[in-house]
Amino acid sequence: MQEMELLERLTITEERSKSNTHRLDKLEPIVDEIHTMSNTMVQLVEEIKHTNETVSSLDEKVERMDSRVDIMERAPADDMKAYKRTAITTIIGTIAGAFAAGTLVWVANYI
Repeated sequence: MQEMELLERLTITEERSKSNTHRLDKLEPIVDEIHTMSNTMVQLVEEIKHTNETVSSLDEKVERMDSRVDIMERAPADDMKAYKRTAITTIIGTIAGAFAAGTLVWVANYI
């Protein structure tokens, strides 16, 4: 009786082993594909990281160029202010000089 029981259990175990082998054979390509996809994802993440670093670098360059453009746009206005200041100073100096000369001539005529 014990031999029969052992033979039955062995048969059941062999059937289960075959079934598990078939299941594993079906799963191996899926596991390989998952592994390939995982490696692809790692590469994509590295490329995205590199792209983000490049974009950050470009942002810094654009900010520097923007500040330089602002300076270039303000330059004509600053020059115009300097020209106005020079013109007003020259006019005031000329009027003051003429007034001083006139006063000296007037004083010299009466002395």
